[in-house]
Amino acid sequence: MKVIAPYYEILFMPEREQVLALVEAAGRTCYKSEHLISSDSAPEFVRRIVASGHHSVIEHANLSVRFVCDRGVTHELVRHRLAAYSQESTRYANYAQDRFGSQITVIKPMFWPEGSEAYRRWEAAMAQAEEAYLELLAGGAKPQEARAVLPNSLKTEIVMTANLREWRHVMGLRSSKAAHPQIRQIMLPLMGELGERLPEFFADLAEKYAEDIAAFAQGPAALGGPEAS
Repeated sequence: MKVIAPYYEILFMPEREQVLALVEAAGRTCYKSEHLISSDSAPEFVRRIVASGHHSVIEHANLSVRFVCDRGVTHELVRHRLAAYSQESTRYANYAQDRFGSQITVIKPMFWPEGSEAYRRWEAAMAQAEEAYLELLAGGAKPQEARAVLPNSLKTEIVMTANLREWRHVMGLRSSKAAHPQIRQIMLPLMGELGERLPEFFADLAEKYAEDIAAFAQGPAALGGPEAS
């Protein structure tokens, strides 16, 4: 059994200058102010659009991100619309095969420190699930049948594509303190990166959650989690 931390990878992001030009061209169509477009007019125009709440204009640009996380997190992600999703399938992935290391991979829970009683119980449950899964496959079960014993902590990969308005909605909702800590664990650093790379679209969110972004970068203890004691 392999235990890993969750992470994300940006698969597609339009060049900042291109997406600014696209959104400005679309937005100025509404006001018929195309004559005001200049070589440096887009950043300020887009900032005003975002600040005013005229967010339908930023739906013209898309972003694709691969999340490597547990299946519980993906159950929350796929509730968001409008978006496109492509997820690793436990119907077809046979983790007994060599290319998977003949083992399952699970996501380390960030809220239980290693060595704690809770972590040991979780680790034992994961090992038991792996043993049952591999035994079922060895006994002739198909992956789509054996997956019945796989845990919520199972590592999965999911690619999510959405427009920038939807990304703002998703990150704002899933970065709040009311969100599950493991979805915050991938959303907060993503928000921080987007705030730097596409500031006209995301800097306000990154600034709002700056303390939490910094805290997650330092680990659970910085948030008053179990390691703090």
